[in-house]
Amino acid sequence: MASFLSLAALLAAAVIGVRAETHTIHFDNRCGFGTPTLIQGGNVLSTGADYTVDRPIFGAIAYLQTGNCGFNGERCTLIETTLVNPTSPGGGSSTDISLIPPHSFSVTSGFGYYNGCDGAGADCK
Repeated sequence: MASFLSLAALLAAAVIGVRAETHTIHFDNRCGFGTPTLIQGGNVLSTGADYTVDRPIFGAIAYLQTGNCGFNGERCTLIETTLVNPTSPGGGSSTDISLIPPHSFSVTSGFGYYNGCDGAGADCK
């Protein structure tokens, strides 16, 4: 399948002070259809536009709404993410691609970290 949705810039950069942090989620929809969707705690945070926040992001999900996906990405490829600056070695951000039912493969998807962990990420083709 030639289509591709990428949660491209999971940007984590300290801004002001020890606890201050900023995260930006950027979608790169190469499918030519669908609406990139970012949800956290039942709230739609973005439907394709960059989403930037000056705090950690816990338990957000992203998927390409093709018309076949449920509100929480059911029946579609799901990207789950927590973005938080590490407070100790091994702590911090975590992102994965889920095909665990009720989720299933719908479009090629991936994610990458930038501005601190450049090159880290994964794709599901």
